[in-house]
Amino acid sequence: MNILVTGCAGFIGSNFVPFFLRHHRDGKVIGLDKLTYSGNLENLKGVLENPRFVFVKGDICDPVLVEEVFRQHDIDGVIHFAAESHVDRSIHDPQVFLRTNVLGTQVLLEAAKKNWKKGDQWLSGKKFVQVSTDEVYGSLGKEGYFSERTPLDPHSPYSASKASAVFFMKAYHDTFGLPVNITRCSNNFGPYQFPEKLIPLMIRNALSHEPLPVYGDGKQVRDWLYVADHCQAIDLVFHQGRVGQVYNIGGNNERENLDIVQVILELVRRKTGDQEVGNQLIRHVEDRLGHDRRYAIDSSKIRDELGWEPSTSFEVGMEKTVQWYLEHSEWMEKVISGEYVRFYALNYGGKGEELNQPFREMNNK
Repeated sequence: MNILVTGCAGFIGSNFVPFFLRHHRDGKVIGLDKLTYSGNLENLKGVLENPRFVFVKGDICDPVLVEEVFRQHDIDGVIHFAAESHVDRSIHDPQVFLRTNVLGTQVLLEAAKKNWKKGDQWLSGKKFVQVSTDEVYGSLGKEGYFSERTPLDPHSPYSASKASAVFFMKAYHDTFGLPVNITRCSNNFGPYQFPEKLIPLMIRNALSHEPLPVYGDGKQVRDWLYVADHCQAIDLVFHQGRVGQVYNIGGNNERENLDIVQVILELVRRKTGDQEVGNQLIRHVEDRLGHDRRYAIDSSKIRDELGWEPSTSFEVGMEKTVQWYLEHSEWMEKVISGEYVRFYALNYGGKGEELNQPFREMNNK
């Protein structure tokens, strides 16, 4: 199979691409990424020269480019990660989220419909998987869990845009018969996460003795999922999930945000021997607008149907994550400084053939 992975240079996408190449020995992965601030080709340096990986720089909202990718690479499946994903940014500029997360999804769906349907018949072996989020469900009280039957109730521009994309996925399945799956995951953590997110931000600030900003009282609860476990779940849904179904993917690791921060401080202090890393660095700041209080995922459906369960405990995952960031401080500083954005814009600016030629030459070695 030739699969298209959108957002391949982002956090989860850049973990998924090497996972897929390791576990499947035939076919190609076509990675499509606009390389905005959170997309970084350094995340993919381990696969850029793999002959089974082709990188295309481009925007999922560009129907001409997307159609060219489908046609040129004979795409059999789509794993759709590409999205604006930071809630704070969505509050500042909702329109960007509307464009990328909703319009971009519809452009991909239309290309899949056009290329996978011949006359009245769908070609066999095709699948479109959208990677969504538990945030589309809204907020939970102190008890209960989100199931696939929970009504969608998004509270931020980010979650509203992801919920809208879900409805387009459903519409293309119900109206046209497009073979789709939707996954909804809890909070991911692990290598290559952009440091505007909670865990990498707190690691970096702890290392530099900068304040660790905690929204409100820090008692917001999230379910944490190690990214490698998430990649395995997506792969299972892509290959074995029942067409048209939604699958929740959770880590069974509910923690308050303040607890997460304190775990990070303890791990950084222990691993570096820096005794100045402690709770005195925590700063409670004004709470985020529309901040959901608790998320928690019921993953029984994917467990019962596909046999998936998370294999990485929260403690092991946090050890691995903190250690990775300690060993990749140069990567983090480049990301924060924007050096990689300037580098790739300078060296691979433009679009279409002009833009993609360096990567095609690299992949054809």
